[in-house]
Amino acid sequence: LAHASFDQLEIVFEEYKKLSGQTIEQAMKSELSGELYEALSAIVECVQMAPHFFAKRLHKAMDGAGTDDEKLIRIIVSRSEIDLQNVKDEFEQMYNKTLLSAVRNECSGDYKRALCALIGGA
Repeated sequence: LAHASFDQLEIVFEEYKKLSGQTIEQAMKSELSGELYEALSAIVECVQMAPHFFAKRLHKAMDGAGTDDEKLIRIIVSRSEIDLQNVKDEFEQMYNKTLLSAVRNECSGDYKRALCALIGGA
């Protein structure tokens, strides 16, 4: 799974469903557990719903006490030229606040200004 493109994986998931009569998620849930299940589920979720996947990860990075700065930076920078607008839209739909406002509330200084610039707000 780790070496295939998203398009290839989508085709594999569709063909699996045609052949087996169940989704890849259903098969994994019945056959796997623990960290392997969690890792493969994350791959499948990312392939099938990337904006949703990254919006959840961003929210988790800022939720509760402290901020997971590395995760926040990694996601915003890596998605900034791919689909950050879709991630922003999904974040707002899921959490009823903009990603920009969440970052402004969680971060400070030059770090905050850099992330906000990438997100699209000064």
